[in-house]
Amino acid sequence: MIVVMKTNATEGHILAVQKLIRELGFKDHLSRGADRTIIGVLGQVYPDLQDEFSVLAGVDTVVRISKPFKLASREVKEEDTVVKVGPLEIGNGRLVVMAGPCSVDTEENVMVAARAVKAAGAHMLRGGAFKPRTSPYAFRGHGEKGLKILAAARAEPGLPK
Repeated sequence: MIVVMKTNATEGHILAVQKLIRELGFKDHLSRGADRTIIGVLGQVYPDLQDEFSVLAGVDTVVRISKPFKLASREVKEEDTVVKVGPLEIGNGRLVVMAGPCSVDTEENVMVAARAVKAAGAHMLRGGAFKPRTSPYAFRGHGEKGLKILAAARAEPGLPK
């Protein structure tokens, strides 16, 4: 569910909505746009909740979103997301190719992969330094050592950081 605030809503109005969200056991996600401020209500909402928020001062509309991945929805953020990695922009209509191993194993293997990524024309090296697992006996990655290996593998062929 999202709570759309009026354009003239005060900071006090916004804080009051956030406070009620938390008091009801939900989490809030504040998003300030150029013209509007919206507050996402995160959690298992119920139909009557819409009425509770719609009567609060400063609230314009309350929209129930039944879609998954609410924070990634256009209702929460209308504009496209663009992520910058060095000079490279991901999003904004540009195709970006990332390649590399699932996880960092040895420095030699990752360096070979990084050179191949660059030679093939891909834009970025990817690989996991931390590998969360359900079993404590499964490989969990090299952690900080893996990050250092990835940094070296990025730098040598000139991939973005």
